[in-house]
Amino acid sequence: MDMEITYYHNPRCSKSRSGLDLLRRQGVELNVIEYLVNPPSKQQLLDILDKLRLEPRQLMRQKEPEYKENNLDDPNLSRDALVDALIKFPELMERPVAVTAFKAAIGRPPEHLLALLG
Repeated sequence: MDMEITYYHNPRCSKSRSGLDLLRRQGVELNVIEYLVNPPSKQQLLDILDKLRLEPRQLMRQKEPEYKENNLDDPNLSRDALVDALIKFPELMERPVAVTAFKAAIGRPPEHLLALLG
């Protein structure tokens, strides 16, 4: 298959491991990034959000302590402030996220990642 997928992976997450296994079985070339160690840059995150057609809060795991402790539920926070929060607290990013040159998908459930292949 002539496609590369950047895969934002958390090896401690079962859904992330399942998604990685699913894509590997499809024979796709993967660029696996452990995003807790190497978080996406601001531009990469903006690109991911655009491809997902989501706002930053929609990509956040809102039950994580960092979300509540940093008042990220404040409706007055700007998009830019929320993107900065995702960079500062990468554990807030929903996982896994897979990105191609033209689209992206969140692997919850992992089968959602297959939409990138069509």
